[in-house]
Order: sequence, then structure tokens, then C-alpha cells
Amino acid sequence: MIVKQLEDLIGTEDEVKGETWTSRRLLLKKDRVGFSMHDTLIKAGTTSEFWYKNHIEAVYCIEGEGEVETLDDGTVYPIKPGTLYTLDGHEKHQLRAKTDLRMVCVFNPPCTGRETHDEEGAYPLLD
Repeated sequence: MIVKQLEDLIGTEDEVKGETWTSRRLLLKKDRVGFSMHDTLIKAGTTSEFWYKNHIEAVYCIEGEGEVETLDDGTVYPIKPGTLYTLDGHEKHQLRAKTDLRMVCVFNPPCTGRETHDEEGAYPLLD
């Protein structure tokens, strides 16, 4: 059994920050469960463009409001607590935070914890 406390990850190498986001990596590849799970904060008033070409990502909003737009077709989906979206087609997307957002993100294949978004907004596959 794996038991972790979010407060124990804050300020460690398992808390990774980008320009518009902070990701606290709760489960990683090293935990050997087949996926990774992140508690992610998105800053209010920001826009982030992502493309997980190497991963399937599922995102569940637990706080805040915003929207996600699939860039191939321009469809916009509102985000509020209780909203789940899954990028099962590796969609390029833009995430816009109206307020601070708190999201639980699950990645398959699992992230190692060292990933940061590249120039395309993607996480590379790392071993």
C-alpha cells in the first residue's frame, strides 16, 4: 500500500512549477502502479497550451472555474468543480483559468516526475 500526504510533497522535487501552473506529483512511474497522478494548480487569468502527444491525460476539476478548448476544431468546454475531461485522442488544447483552478490529473503512461512541457506543450517520454 502507498500512502502519501500532499503537505509532505510541497517544496520537494515532487513539486514542479511552470509559468502558469504548479504540479504536485503524488504518484509517479517509480511507484509502479501503471499511471501517474498529479495535484495541479493553474493560476487565475492565465492561458496554457498543451499537447500530450505521448500520454493520455484525464483531468478532474476540484476547485475553480475556467475552460478548455480543443484547438483542432475550436470546441470550448466549461470547467467547474466536478468536471472531468480526458484527452484520449491526444488533442492539442488550450486551458484558460478564470479563477485559480485545482485539478487532479492522471497520466498514462506514467510520468517520471522530471517532465516539464517542451516547446509543443508536450511531456517527453522519459525512463
